Amino acid sequence: MTDMGDIGPFNAIYSSHSLEHLYPHDVDTALREFHRVLDDGGFAVILVPDLEDVRPTEDVILDAPCGPVTGLDMIYGLRSALANQPHMAHRTGFTSDTLRAALERAGFSGVLVQRMNHYNLMAIAAK
Repeated sequence: MTDMGDIGPFNAIYSSHSLEHLYPHDVDTALREFHRVLDDGGFAVILVPDLEDVRPTEDVILDAPCGPVTGLDMIYGLRSALANQPHMAHRTGFTSDTLRAALERAGFSGVLVQRMNHYNLMAIAAK
């Protein structure tokens, strides 16, 4: 995501639950790459965990197919899976405001961020 090479241009990019696995400084790089490979008038659809109302506790906030998810799991990644899948660790997190700001820094306009069910954020941003 941070170096997409000589590809594009594309009409759309869809990124689902990937940005939270990047370090904060790499998020800006990835979003600039998304912007770069889009056609003028193209758009990105991005889904990430919504940390706005998440507290760093062991309290279960969501029953998911993978099992119960706590606030700490939302922040750091599903801790029960990290020993076997360390690449699934979360290195950054988002609220509506921080996701919007990151997209705008990358050059996107017409940014819409919507809070969704089950602690998800969805952003749609145009080039």
